[in-house]
Amino acid sequence: MDPDRSDALDLAAPGSMAGEEEEEASGWAIVAAEDVEGAEAPKVVEWEDLQQELARLWSLVAALGKAKERKETLARRLESIIEVRRKSLHQTNELEEMRQKLEARKVAMQNMLMHVKKEKENVEGQREKLLPKIKMLLVAGKTLSAAHQQLQEANKLLSGEKGLGHLKNLQKMLRMRERYMVAQVASLYPVKTLKDKAPVETLDSSSGGTKTRDDDSSSPNMSRSMQLSHLAISGLQLTTLPMQKISFFTDKKEVRRSATVLGYVAHAVLLIAKYLDVPLRYPLRLGGSRSYIQDHAPSVESTSAESAVNSITTSANSRPTEFPLFLEGQDTTRAAYAMFLLNKDLEQLLNYVGAESLGPRHVLANLKELVKMILSQNMLIIDSTLHI
Repeated sequence: MDPDRSDALDLAAPGSMAGEEEEEASGWAIVAAEDVEGAEAPKVVEWEDLQQELARLWSLVAALGKAKERKETLARRLESIIEVRRKSLHQTNELEEMRQKLEARKVAMQNMLMHVKKEKENVEGQREKLLPKIKMLLVAGKTLSAAHQQLQEANKLLSGEKGLGHLKNLQKMLRMRERYMVAQVASLYPVKTLKDKAPVETLDSSSGGTKTRDDDSSSPNMSRSMQLSHLAISGLQLTTLPMQKISFFTDKKEVRRSATVLGYVAHAVLLIAKYLDVPLRYPLRLGGSRSYIQDHAPSVESTSAESAVNSITTSANSRPTEFPLFLEGQDTTRAAYAMFLLNKDLEQLLNYVGAESLGPRHVLANLKELVKMILSQNMLIIDSTLHI
């Protein structure tokens, strides 16, 4: 080695050590020679060129420092740019999400608008359908208002001097008048029970045969039938009944007496029906002991074809068939049917006053019950209660 170079190195050694410390302080590090590229064949610099090389090295070091500073500046700028880019990307993602939500809301809004449109159309259709009903309701409301006004006026009339109280008074007077007229009929045709009468032949309502009074008195269960069979109207008892065949030995007086009794009953029934203003289902044609009862649809069966044709012709002409309430010179079947129809008229009147019939064969008993119900204070006139 050149002694001058070695001296220079020795002189430079303390400086180099100080430089190393400065380098360490400035970020430089000492590494092994093997780790340095070109350490095996180092470049030999002449002493005369050392100054220039050192200057060049210092300039390179300065340039390297500036490059590092630029690098750090660029790194900071890049980091800020990357941060801004990251924030921008995040905002872009948020904007995309918001855009998707907005699109979804737009679709939902469109669907809602379509639904609202359909509902509006339905409402319009319902409105068109309801318009006639509303008009009808308005008309009905006006009618109801007019009816309510009429009802108020009617209530005023009813509560006035000639209102409901006056009507009730008139009805009370009418009932009293009816009772008075029926009482007159009862005094004209009194129905009473005969006492101490000789045994007579009467109809037994339970067996359909004939019993004498002595036979009936022997049975306790027949006391009700005995009491009913001993009734008489105006002192005459119904002894000969239509169900009995009239023979040569039949007492004509008994037949005529029974016809008279039925005539009395028919007259009493007709008068009571007129006083109560009840149209009889089977009208009566009075003739005393030769009275008749009419039936617009007779149920008597005809055995011959000719009588059937005659009955059809009679029904077609709407002419009622008359049945006799007497036996003399008449068919017993027709007379029995006439008595049955008379009992039906009595049953109609009994039902009208709120009573029940005692049976289809108790003519006098039904008449007595009818008069008793009308004259009592508990009479119930069905039609009058309905009108009130």
